[in-house]
Amino acid sequence: MNASHHGNIHRAAARAALDVPGVLALQPALADRLALAASRVYEAVAAGATGRHEAAGVRCELTTVGAWHVEVRCILDKDHRVVDVARRVRENVRTAVTSYVAQQGRAAPVTVVVTVTRTV
Repeated sequence: MNASHHGNIHRAAARAALDVPGVLALQPALADRLALAASRVYEAVAAGATGRHEAAGVRCELTTVGAWHVEVRCILDKDHRVVDVARRVRENVRTAVTSYVAQQGRAAPVTVVVTVTRTV
């Protein structure tokens, strides 16, 4: 799959996670924050260059065996049971990514890991 498909999978996973009741936001990892800061500096220097900013808090990769591995880092509402919200995020993201990949004619297994970084 090309970079466009990778970005679409990334966005589908982010949307699916944010659609779950109890998810307040996606938490970017340090690497995501540094990459975003670097791209902003590059864009300022390049004057007019457009950068691609994927939703922070989601990382996806195609493994060597052709499966998708998706990691989601999220911030949850303290009024919801963490385990229930995390399970629903995992299922929503798995369904969204599996559906997108199937639409492209490339059936592949999808694993999803959800990390709750905090509750607010």
